[in-house]
Amino acid sequence: MAAANSDRAKKIVQGFKLNWMNLRDAESGKILWQSNDDLSQPGVEHEARVPKKVLKCKAVSREINFSSEQELENLRLEQAVQFKGKAMEEWLFDFGFVIPGSTNTWQSVIEAAPESQMMPAGALRLAGACIVMSMDTSEIN
Repeated sequence: MAAANSDRAKKIVQGFKLNWMNLRDAESGKILWQSNDDLSQPGVEHEARVPKKVLKCKAVSREINFSSEQELENLRLEQAVQFKGKAMEEWLFDFGFVIPGSTNTWQSVIEAAPESQMMPAGALRLAGACIVMSMDTSEIN
């Protein structure tokens, strides 16, 4: 059984591609950052330089376009903001069922915390804050 799950996991990873991703000001719709890099490669750290004006938005829309050769029963994305190696914030996003052989666009809106709870952009940059995103693979373990 473990070998079958391992084979299925390999097929899912090999057949999953992140085609593009962008961040928009959710109020105006203006694109603030975008990338066509395939950020779905496992075991590879990807760096994205996102402009600090993203931090001034009341809400940010993240749009992800991806393709999957395999059926996925419950695609989830986990996103965390890490500061000095510790998770400051975490979000879970559920896409749900993915049709095999499909290309999909997934849009999520992230609302900003009140200004009194926000760290200054300069402090985040100097301390090496980062955003970590990962796909939940619990359905194949």
